[in-house]
Amino acid sequence: MFSGETDITVGWSADRLYNEAKSELNDGNYNNAIKYYEKLEARFPYGRFAQQAQIEVAYAYYRSNEPESAIAACDRFIKLHPNHPNVDYAYYLKGLVNFNEDQGILGHVSDQDMTERDPRAARDSFEAFKELVNRYPDSKYTPDSVARMKYLVNALASHEVHVARYYVKRSAWVAAANRAQFTLQNYPNAPAVEEALFIMVRSYDALGMTDLRDDADRVIKKNFPNSVYFKGGPKRDVPWWKLWD
Repeated sequence: MFSGETDITVGWSADRLYNEAKSELNDGNYNNAIKYYEKLEARFPYGRFAQQAQIEVAYAYYRSNEPESAIAACDRFIKLHPNHPNVDYAYYLKGLVNFNEDQGILGHVSDQDMTERDPRAARDSFEAFKELVNRYPDSKYTPDSVARMKYLVNALASHEVHVARYYVKRSAWVAAANRAQFTLQNYPNAPAVEEALFIMVRSYDALGMTDLRDDADRVIKKNFPNSVYFKGGPKRDVPWWKLWD
């Protein structure tokens, strides 16, 4: 259809180009849809068809596994049409592209060590969803965005604690304490905070920083009185965090 020197779309109206693109999109022919949308915008850069093409081509890129192009298209739409009725969808789609649900950002079923994963996509996804929720609290995409943000917070916190645990195993106490503290400061409501506090207690104790150790000890006892970390073994003549050495 698009190969060779013959272009069958020559002379087509903006209406026809859009309808053909939309038809291809609905049929799952995303590459063809992208080509029609690009021709539409190139030939008819102004008007409602061009605007709609700019956001729909972002979705086509997303479905054709071209995340960078999808995100670029979303950013461009947001910049050009900040007051468009569908700009909330652009934020949502940008978050969704980075979320990459099918592969699972920071997925726990992967064989890859969590310390080797780059959480940048998760952070970018969270920021896009956050902006949507803050700007458009009544958007129909807000409830799903909030749910995904909760997942991302837990995933990012788990990633940070996993890295901190990695440092603990190597007795890199300063790095472990800093990573655990970062978790506490940035993801205070995530389930991983419990282990982060435990790592802070162990790390500060190993470093001889007794004031910081005792502060972290008080926090974990107050917020997690039944923590599994208080049950490290039968010994009673040593502090609880020593039971895990």
